[in-house]
Amino acid sequence: CPVCKQHLPELKLGPFVKHRQQCKGDIHQREVSHLPPGRHTGKNSPPGIKRHSCPFCAKAFGQTNNLKVHLRIHTGEKPYDCEQCNKQFAQKSDLTKHQRIHTGEKPYECEQCRKCFALTTTLQNHRLTHTGEKPFECKLCNKRFIQKNHLTGHQRSHTGERPFKCTLCSKAFTYNCSLKIHMRKHQEKPSPSGDPALV
Repeated sequence: CPVCKQHLPELKLGPFVKHRQQCKGDIHQREVSHLPPGRHTGKNSPPGIKRHSCPFCAKAFGQTNNLKVHLRIHTGEKPYDCEQCNKQFAQKSDLTKHQRIHTGEKPYECEQCRKCFALTTTLQNHRLTHTGEKPFECKLCNKRFIQKNHLTGHQRSHTGERPFKCTLCSKAFTYNCSLKIHMRKHQEKPSPSGDPALV
């Protein structure tokens, strides 16, 4: 705890937040001590004041809820579970987006071609296919890309980086999709008896 210096052995959000609420008076005094006379940080605080600071890094937030969500990066807490595949998420909004994989819901429609998408970011990237705009440029060869992840993958052709490694053999790949195709070959590999073996 940054106020009382008490050591909290487990990085769990619940106990940390409860402890922080107990130290609230001291925290409030420490965090508002830099403000000019007459300024306070109650509900009527001037906008832009960030009085809730993260004890693990330098980030600060204007609202306690934003700090709670941020703390999950450090604690690893993921309180939102998908009931269909048990995948866990730190934010409810991320769970909602994920659930569209199972429901097939695609609420975001392109105005030009009426194609629908599950995420606003995917729609935004799609719109660039109509305009021909390629906002992401490689600094080494000036090649341009519609999506940032396409640029990231392309940059590996310059660096030689191959971050996607097969867990069954020593091969590594530039793109995750290449690894997935490679893994299918392992799954289809015939066993000594001649039947396909699923590895």
